[in-house]
Amino acid sequence: MDGSFDIIVVGGGTAGVVAAIQCGRAGMRTLLVEKNGLPGGTMTAGGIAFPGLFHAWGHQIIAGIGWELVTEAAAESGLPLPDFSSWNAASRFWRYQVQLNPVVYSALCDEKLLDSGVEILYHTMIAEVKPEDDTVELRLCTLEGLRTVRARRVIDCTGDASVCALAGYEVIHPTECQPATMSCKLAGYDFSQLDETRLCAAIDRAVAAGELRYTDLGWNKNGASLQFLSKHGDNANHIFPPLPTHTSEGRSRLEIEARGSLLRAWRFLRKQPGMENLSISFGAFECGIRESAVIRGETTVTAEDYCSGKRYPDAVCNSFYPIDLHASAQSIVQRHLEEGTVPQVPLRALVPSGSKLVLAAGRCISSDRLANSALRVQATSMATAQAAGAAAAASIRNGTAVLMTPMENIRQILQEHGAIL
Repeated sequence: MDGSFDIIVVGGGTAGVVAAIQCGRAGMRTLLVEKNGLPGGTMTAGGIAFPGLFHAWGHQIIAGIGWELVTEAAAESGLPLPDFSSWNAASRFWRYQVQLNPVVYSALCDEKLLDSGVEILYHTMIAEVKPEDDTVELRLCTLEGLRTVRARRVIDCTGDASVCALAGYEVIHPTECQPATMSCKLAGYDFSQLDETRLCAAIDRAVAAGELRYTDLGWNKNGASLQFLSKHGDNANHIFPPLPTHTSEGRSRLEIEARGSLLRAWRFLRKQPGMENLSISFGAFECGIRESAVIRGETTVTAEDYCSGKRYPDAVCNSFYPIDLHASAQSIVQRHLEEGTVPQVPLRALVPSGSKLVLAAGRCISSDRLANSALRVQATSMATAQAAGAAAAASIRNGTAVLMTPMENIRQILQEHGAIL
């Protein structure tokens, strides 16, 4: 592997895999850099393997490469797709998320990346990013030491806007973060046979004794919940992050706190009647992070923009999810979209202010806190990633800065690869 690429995608998670595949399929020599040993990010290492939402109001609004990966992974695992024709988004939008096997999904991502000609470096992180006139120089921390590579365009899919920050662009870190989640798979009990009243009373006593926290077993910070048991550990607890969450120190403390939460839950539950055979058949390798950083883009999507379905001249994809803020004072703050509303994402929200060669996609795109609580979800992250990949490729073909590239050229690439605009 030599050190010169058309496009380098940093972060091989939910967004980065899609961005890299789009770049490779557009004929770009592409390198994907990922800190873990597998692709998929939150969907695999984070254990949140039910992406959504690809449909709104009975119609598909996000397709393309992300949808290809999701549907093929579901078919490979023999998992059915939801019935998208029976639409009730007002209260049960989660029914339209697609259940996946994370092991199958990660292996399929590898296959698709390689078939697209993407070169991959797992177990690799970024040390330095230096934008120049026509290229970006990156210093990589590999297992064998530091390595310098160059690219004509770089896409930040780290979720934490790490590349943009290292490149000197403004990144916003919240003063309060939504809680993370540590997912697992619980087995060895029949929830329908448990005495819920007795369990809730036991939870109250354990919390009062300092042996347990309410959020170890659910999203309610102020009272007993059996969500962790009813969902068998799947996306059912809240881990409140110590700030900052975008640093190695902060993230380390968060992961330690998350495993401590699971241990408290494990020790408590095994003592309860009906839970004598409790087991954990799977544990996520890392926390699922809801919020850590966003770029200061050439435009910022606000909650009002999002909820009103604002139309943009440089729209590159759709989005659909309610405002979904996992707040610290209560469990969730939700604001559902009015019927027929389909929000858009503009290209300018994917470009750091002042950048010509660096883009961002996924959770860290330019948006206010409430808008980001909806834009952060997996289907939208995939859509923004494909858009970033298409924009990077089109700008190289045209020999222009990203935002100087004609929108029709970007949209042509997106449509050629199945995206819905």
